[in-house]
Amino acid sequence: MFEVLVFVYENYYAGESYPEAAHLKRKLNAVGFEPDEIGDAVTWLNGLNTAARGSQGFAGDAPKVAHEPWLREPQPTSTRIYSVFEQRQLGSQCLGYLSFLESAGVLSAPMREVVIDRALAAPGGSIELDDLKTIVLMVFWSFGLEPGELVLDELCDDCEDRLAH
Repeated sequence: MFEVLVFVYENYYAGESYPEAAHLKRKLNAVGFEPDEIGDAVTWLNGLNTAARGSQGFAGDAPKVAHEPWLREPQPTSTRIYSVFEQRQLGSQCLGYLSFLESAGVLSAPMREVVIDRALAAPGGSIELDDLKTIVLMVFWSFGLEPGELVLDELCDDCEDRLAH
């Protein structure tokens, strides 16, 4: 599924959002993706749009979308506690990466929650770091934001070829 998401991002990131599901399915099928991968990706993207619209209600003074009463924007001094399930699915490498993005001021708390939601919604077991980076890119896109050049380089770079100095 992540190959499909990368294809969608590379081909549609310049637009406001990805095309309608029927058009996207035809395009992905024509490119040669498997029907089950296409179905998983389209379902995942629909969930991303729903999650992003819901969390964007935190922007500004008045919420744009009605939230559950327990869902509030985190305060700057609050700490995110991950459940055992989240820890197991994300793993220490992905959790550390999310913490890094947050501490660098790149990923806001509402965006972090959408990243976690979409990571947990991905088919399969635990999430690899490269897959998490794809999810982060897709979340930026769904929020209508473009990551800065250094962030984009970090998200798209293959760290295995790097030499530590």
